Amino acid sequence: MATRFLQGLLALTFVVFGFVSTAQAQNQVWVQIEAHPNLATAEQRVRAYSQLVDNVNGFRATTGLYAVSLGPFDPETGQLVLQRLLGQGLIPRDSYLEDGGLYATQFFPVAAGALDEPTDATDADTDADAEAAEEVAEPVETAPLDETPQQARQSEALLTREQRDELQIALQWFGFYNGRIDGAFGPGTRGSMQAYQESRGMEPSGILTTRQRAQLLDEYQSELAALGMRNVLDQRAGVQIDLPMAMVEFDSYNFPFAQYEEINDSGVRVMLISQPGDRATLFGLYEIMQTLEIVPLEGERERGADSFTLTGQSSELRSHTEARLVGGAVKGFTLIWEPSADEQVARVLPMMQESFRAVDGTLDPAAVPEGLDESVDMVSGLTVRRPDVVRTGFYIDARGTVLTTTEVAGQCGQILIDNAYEASVAYRDDTLGIVVLSPNQQLAPLGFAQLASDPARLRSEIAVAGYPFGGALSSASTTFGSLEDLRGMNGEETMQRLAVETADTEAGGPVLDLSGNVIGMVLPGTIGNRALPSDVTMALRADQLIGVLADAGVSVTQAQPVGALNRENLSREAADMTVRVSCWN
Repeated sequence: MATRFLQGLLALTFVVFGFVSTAQAQNQVWVQIEAHPNLATAEQRVRAYSQLVDNVNGFRATTGLYAVSLGPFDPETGQLVLQRLLGQGLIPRDSYLEDGGLYATQFFPVAAGALDEPTDATDADTDADAEAAEEVAEPVETAPLDETPQQARQSEALLTREQRDELQIALQWFGFYNGRIDGAFGPGTRGSMQAYQESRGMEPSGILTTRQRAQLLDEYQSELAALGMRNVLDQRAGVQIDLPMAMVEFDSYNFPFAQYEEINDSGVRVMLISQPGDRATLFGLYEIMQTLEIVPLEGERERGADSFTLTGQSSELRSHTEARLVGGAVKGFTLIWEPSADEQVARVLPMMQESFRAVDGTLDPAAVPEGLDESVDMVSGLTVRRPDVVRTGFYIDARGTVLTTTEVAGQCGQILIDNAYEASVAYRDDTLGIVVLSPNQQLAPLGFAQLASDPARLRSEIAVAGYPFGGALSSASTTFGSLEDLRGMNGEETMQRLAVETADTEAGGPVLDLSGNVIGMVLPGTIGNRALPSDVTMALRADQLIGVLADAGVSVTQAQPVGALNRENLSREAADMTVRVSCWN
């Protein structure tokens, strides 16, 4: 795209300044194919063309640009060559015939003399002409010609809608333009042009000259080349998307991901998401992704009926995940990067989002690397993030308010309910060892506690719900035992002693009677510095908690007399109200 503007500069300057050589126009022409503002790019392009066609030349023009052309030819031959090469697609569509009047000195082939006219001049005359040419070319090197604002408007008027769009896209890429790509050069576009000119030390007229337009597009193309943005069709995954292939390369399939690892120390990784499934699959992936280290805790989470977006950021890592339900499959992508790549990713991510397409095909669940060593700390070869502390809690109202132990408060940068919902401490009582958590978003739990206002019967059967095994299970489990004492080990009226074995991570869980009413909350397994026997668990009494919670402004539901439940139904009710509470730093 830069070539069209640069060639336009050659043509326009030819008209404005009248650099026409009558003798050359009558005797020889060149096929003008490209022009560039710097010699390095022009040399690279002229050598590339020399591998495809004959008679390739490189000239320094009087405008300060570097031209790539073919020739010389007589006018009739030149026209035939132009038509033939255009038909074969070997040269740009906007190539044209040039009489060479703008060509000052030749840089390719080295020591060539394509501009020399046949003459009987002596060697002395030839040397004198060469010296004169150097004297003429020198001022052009230091002060190349450019357009006035009026001339810039005239050349701008010749731009096509596509070319005007390209300028807006390039200005938008560099952050100067934030409007709609409409090809209209209104106040917004003019202001962005002026900002671009100021940033490059140019006169801020708000009207880009032909050379400035070429420079802008050349900078844009250079940025794209550095990222290596290329449309990738991964037929096995059924995903088509633009990827920064100068920063990543395909590594492996590890269901449900096609993994692209970083190259050139880019600090960037990409995973394409592809698996057969339905809405439950999508929601399950939403939960799983949040447990992975590649999705830092801080960031926006949004889940709709058929899609979700996850963002995460920390001082070491960033990530952005999008997935959607498409025709019986879950498709999407995850972009992962280090903070050092923030600027590049700000440009890459919108291009990935705009280009993403779901096509036929999904990854086979058997698509895993050979010899992959999975563990409970890994999902599809990715490390699962682990919390610093895991305990149990339970819902105490229909809005999702949670009661748990103080062990999860005071030492956490972030508290999560069920590894998904961030919560804040609404009330804390260190004497009782309780914390009330308020979720940062309103929840709709399947069940919540109904607290017993009277002490339970001694020796009655009880159930404890919680998350043993370090919280590794996906839902709460239930353990059965009996109520052995209505007081603590030192006679505390607020406690009760249970004959049941619990794990450390079950502290904060509910204690239920056989009717499903909550009669207490499990306490940690130590009294001071003394550990309790494995089959002894202490719990707070619910009848002692009701008044404390009311004073804290928490409205709880008191239990009503109901009949006994069988163990299966009791376990189901307990699981509906019980949550995993995790502490993260």
